Amino acid sequence: MIEDHAKDFYQLTPDEVLDALESVDLEPQAALLALNSYENRVYQFRDYQEQKYVVKFYRPHRWSDQQILEEHEFSLQLAESEIPVVAPLQIGGETLFKFDNFRFAVFENKGGRTPNLDDEDTLIWLGRFIGRIHMLGEASAYQSRPTLTWENFARDSVDYLIRENFIPAHIQESYQTTANLIVEYCSAAFENFGPLNLLRLHGDCHPSNVMWTDDGPHFVDFDDSRMGPAVQDLWMLVTETENRHQWNLLLEGYEDFREFDDRELTLVEPLRAMRMLHYSAWLARRWTDPSFQFNFPWFNTTRYWEEQVLALKEQQALLQPKHFI
Repeated sequence: MIEDHAKDFYQLTPDEVLDALESVDLEPQAALLALNSYENRVYQFRDYQEQKYVVKFYRPHRWSDQQILEEHEFSLQLAESEIPVVAPLQIGGETLFKFDNFRFAVFENKGGRTPNLDDEDTLIWLGRFIGRIHMLGEASAYQSRPTLTWENFARDSVDYLIRENFIPAHIQESYQTTANLIVEYCSAAFENFGPLNLLRLHGDCHPSNVMWTDDGPHFVDFDDSRMGPAVQDLWMLVTETENRHQWNLLLEGYEDFREFDDRELTLVEPLRAMRMLHYSAWLARRWTDPSFQFNFPWFNTTRYWEEQVLALKEQQALLQPKHFI
C-alpha cells in the first residue's frame, strides 16, 4: 500500500512554528528561513540576542520518540568529547519537544561550505574526526534504532517499487531483473564477509552533511544514524570509485584514532548499490507529500526509470569483490 504523507506537515504553518518556539522560550526577531530538508521541516531563525538557531520538525511516524532520543544522546556524547558535531540544544534538560501534533528539536546554527575532497589535508582531517566518531560509536550500541542491512536498504526497496507499480510496464521486467540481481550480489557480499563489527554511525555521511570552515569540519544531521559497518561513513567522501590515493589519505587520518578493517572495502560497491535502490524507494514512499512532487519533478517519469535501469546495470558490473588498498 502506498504510504500517505500528504498531510504530514499540512498544519505546520509559520504561526505554528513560532508558537512551538515560544513554548520553549525562544522568540525569533525576524522571518523564518526554510532550509533545504525534505524528510523533515527545518527552519533557520535569529533571536533578539542575535543568536542564530535551527529548528527541526520531525516527520510524523518515521522515528519513535525513543529512536530520536537515542540519536540525540549519541550526538551529545560526541559533543561532550569535543568532537565537532552539531548536537541538539538542551532546554530545561530536554532535547525533544512536542507542540500540538509535532515533535521538534533546536540546534545552534553553524554554517560552512562543503569540504574540498581533492585537498589532501582535508581528507586526512575528515578521517581523523570520523575515526573519533566511530571510537565513541562502538562504545555502546543502539537499542531501538535500526541496523543498516542489505534487506532493509535493497530487498525492501525493490519489493516496494514493484509492489506499488512505480516502474513503467514496458521496462518493469528489465528493472526487476537487474534490481534483483543487484540484491543477490549485495546479499552475497555481506554473507561472504562474515560477522560485521557494527557500531553507531552518522549513517548519511556525504559531503553536504559536513560543514567546513577555516577551523575544520563539523558534522550535521544525524537523522539517519543507525548501526552499521564503519565503511558506510567513509565511502561517500571518496570522489572516484577506486581512488586509492583518496582512500589512503582518509584512512591515514582515521587510523590515528581507530583501526580500520580493510576487508570492509569490499562492501563499498554493494553499499553504493543499496543506496541507489533505497533512494528511489525513499522518493516513492514520500511521493504523496506535495513538497516531493514540487522539488523532484523528474522522479517517477519514464525517463527517470529508463536511466535507473542503465545506472543499475553499470553498478551491477562493479559488484565484484575488490580490494582498493
